[in-house]
Amino acid sequence: MSISSSLNAGVAGLAANATRLATISDNIANSGTYGYKRAIAEFESMVINQARGAGSYSAGGVRAATTRLIEERGSLVSTANALDIAVSGRGMLPVIPSVSLDNTTGDQPMMMTTTGAFRTDADGTLKTESGLVLLGWPANADGTIPVLPRDTTAGLVPVVINANQTAGDPTTRMNLGVNLPAVDTEAGATGEALPLSVEYFGNLGTSETLDISFTPTIPATGSSNTWTMVIRDSATVDDPATAATDESIIGEYTLTFDDSRGAGGTLASVTVVSGGTYDTATGALSLTVAGGPLEVTIGKIGDTNGLTQLSDSFAPTSITKDGSPVGNLTAVEIDENGYLKATYDTGFIRTVYQIPLVDVPNQNGLIALDNQTFQVSPTSGSFFLWDAGDGPTGSIEGYAREGSTVDVAQELTNLIQTQRAYSSNAKVIQTVDEMLQETTNIKR
Repeated sequence: MSISSSLNAGVAGLAANATRLATISDNIANSGTYGYKRAIAEFESMVINQARGAGSYSAGGVRAATTRLIEERGSLVSTANALDIAVSGRGMLPVIPSVSLDNTTGDQPMMMTTTGAFRTDADGTLKTESGLVLLGWPANADGTIPVLPRDTTAGLVPVVINANQTAGDPTTRMNLGVNLPAVDTEAGATGEALPLSVEYFGNLGTSETLDISFTPTIPATGSSNTWTMVIRDSATVDDPATAATDESIIGEYTLTFDDSRGAGGTLASVTVVSGGTYDTATGALSLTVAGGPLEVTIGKIGDTNGLTQLSDSFAPTSITKDGSPVGNLTAVEIDENGYLKATYDTGFIRTVYQIPLVDVPNQNGLIALDNQTFQVSPTSGSFFLWDAGDGPTGSIEGYAREGSTVDVAQELTNLIQTQRAYSSNAKVIQTVDEMLQETTNIKR
């Protein structure tokens, strides 16, 4: 009966608008929630087919389908905390509930979120106030990230930053810029060796030195423009059993300088007497100190940077090196590529973790959970871990939070429309009730 279907359609309209009202109220309540993704209710008509020309019509009504627009991104809001993290783009941060850290009965499914205010707890674990622990790939001792699978969580571990940790940075490269006096290779010069001491840092953060001596070759007449460079390592201890040899010597080289008008004062040749090789392409000596290999750049042939022989002064013009002594952790920040870097009071900066970004084919198909977190579902498709700044995922922003995607003005407008629609459906039910009452009164 058509009048009964009208009653059912009115009831369906009330239920659909009540669902829409629920999404609106959720959106308004979370208009200030960081990372909140607004929900919408879309109406779909229900049609009860009738034979053509039957002369009657049955109302099918309406049903509501809700969707959370996870693909929408809110504006970024700057903060004062370096570990307030937001994603500028499509990707999401991998997280896990803190209650799952001690779970030994099985693996917990990975969760993801678009933003979080992470702080260290008593154990140094980075997590939010709601208990979401940040996951990342741990770096090797030299700061590089190992090659790990991208379609599984097997390589991800909770990010742990110990505030009282210390670290040293051994010296692996050094650049020597020294000017040798040209007059010291002339006939009649004293031939006195010129000493130079350069500090470097060992594998254990100890301060060591390279003791370098430059001894000129004195000719009978004219100028030789030739020097003998001997390099000693203070970390190498001579063995008394072999006292006849100087075991601290790690390299001896014969240096010849150009005296032509075009390239006067630059290196003309480097001859290896003992020790590491000289690379003419880079101008570097491959030395081996007590802690391992050390690359010392003295300059390429004909290069004005490095060792030179000019005028009558002996002076270090530019000596640079990497490495630092043992330092205490002072700050931790994350860059746009997801590298979590620790800074020490010695100026040493070390990569400790890389935070990947998670992406799925259909983000709106993810399962929405508490605290603005999501999980994969059959509708969303399988996840993949990308490097931040690579692929479709966007970059990671520190000192930032993602704001809510809710537009309060739009939600209030939707609230008015929903209220009117609800009242209209209630009026339909009231009208059907009055018509049924009239039907009942026919018998009276």
